[in-house]
Amino acid sequence: MFSDGLLASCRRIGTGLTDRVARARANATATDWLRFALLATICVLLAVVAVNVATSTSAEDTSLQRGTVTQPADNTTIVSVQGYTFEGSVNDKKPARLIAADERANTDWTYQSRQGSGAWFFDVDPLDNGNLLVVSPRSGETLIYELNPETRERVWERRFPFEDTHDADMLSDDELVIGHMRAWNETSEVSNDEVVVYNLTTDEITWRWRLREHFDNDTDGGMNADWSHLNDVDQVGEHRLLLSPRNFDQAIIVDRRSGEIAQRLGRDDDYSVLNEQHNPDYLVGENGTPTMLVADSGNDRVVEYAHLNGSWERTWEVGTGSLKWPRDADRLPNGNTLIVDSLNHRVIEVTPTGEIVWEYYATWGPYDAERLGTGDESNGPTIRQQNATGSYELSGSAGLRPGTGDNLDFPARLQATFSGTLLSGPANALAQLWGHYMPWFRPVWLSSWDAAFLVGAGLLAVSWAGGEAIVRRKRLV
Repeated sequence: MFSDGLLASCRRIGTGLTDRVARARANATATDWLRFALLATICVLLAVVAVNVATSTSAEDTSLQRGTVTQPADNTTIVSVQGYTFEGSVNDKKPARLIAADERANTDWTYQSRQGSGAWFFDVDPLDNGNLLVVSPRSGETLIYELNPETRERVWERRFPFEDTHDADMLSDDELVIGHMRAWNETSEVSNDEVVVYNLTTDEITWRWRLREHFDNDTDGGMNADWSHLNDVDQVGEHRLLLSPRNFDQAIIVDRRSGEIAQRLGRDDDYSVLNEQHNPDYLVGENGTPTMLVADSGNDRVVEYAHLNGSWERTWEVGTGSLKWPRDADRLPNGNTLIVDSLNHRVIEVTPTGEIVWEYYATWGPYDAERLGTGDESNGPTIRQQNATGSYELSGSAGLRPGTGDNLDFPARLQATFSGTLLSGPANALAQLWGHYMPWFRPVWLSSWDAAFLVGAGLLAVSWAGGEAIVRRKRLV
């Protein structure tokens, strides 16, 4: 088939290559072998990512899916999804929207804003008339409106010159209380983060409470453009407000008449109590015991505290090691808790002992969830009233997202691998950092593991380049 001359040429070429490889191996130094190992490792990591991306579907399906449902809900669940927006740019694969899921966690309807660029959705509250109060910052201002869930039409709306607002509540038929965050005065370099009461009839602010007048200005390292990150304000009784300055790691109750802080759960940088919490709810336990249910976001758990014998005592903890940046928790009348597990992109209803009985997956970054017919926020019994105090793991997930079932994502595997070892502390810190921040920058088509491989390859390449630069500099000297 082949001529003798062609075969001879091939043999000569093969022999020459073999000789060159042999001479290279004989003359190779330890540094050369290290270079080869680094190059091979980087190539393998990149090849794995390329194959995974080419042969798999989206790492995070943007569709809305039912998870576990062993106890159908008794009404519709409304979910606000933050979505991804960065400096006015949006990502269509990480959409911001409102969603209604029915009793069996099937999607009933979705709603996306068509007005203003870069709209986010944060707090959504059911009103007594069956409509929804919606908070949606966009384009450097905040839009608050009443939405008819049947027609998806706005009944009324107000625009505020607030760059960012996560929560507003109706105090009465004509009064709104609003948490205004990221209120940075560049000229005087002070934070004007505040809570205001706004009259819908007269269109004016009738009450104002600024955080810098009630907190040491050195709190959380000093005032900056996002000093308090005030993410929640709820009415507690006739004259009190429950506030959540996230960056201060505490939930406080403010008396509107005196302007003083009447109660405080947690303190700045005491992460054993709260760590960058969201949406605390105030409950009253047996014998009038003050109780708070909190999405303890930075600690990846939901906790409940009761004020006993003059101090706050943690009576319930659920989801540690399973939840990822939870941002809402509501106690339902049946005693279960509705939790928004934001970076696992799901809403779950769990029993007091941590069993998931209702689960709904909603990308991208759900923020708030309300079960219609149960009132705004929490309206159920405390954990102590249910005789269920303790710490519980989650069970029963359908596991449709990495990290929510047996299929562990990179940060969950990192924690599991080093659990109980001397490296468990650093591993947990890295896993938490990765789990909280990487999802906001990682494309939806890139899995958590592929992102880790890319970062690993990048770190190796940078280290290699740095090492070569040092070696060459030494040679020149």
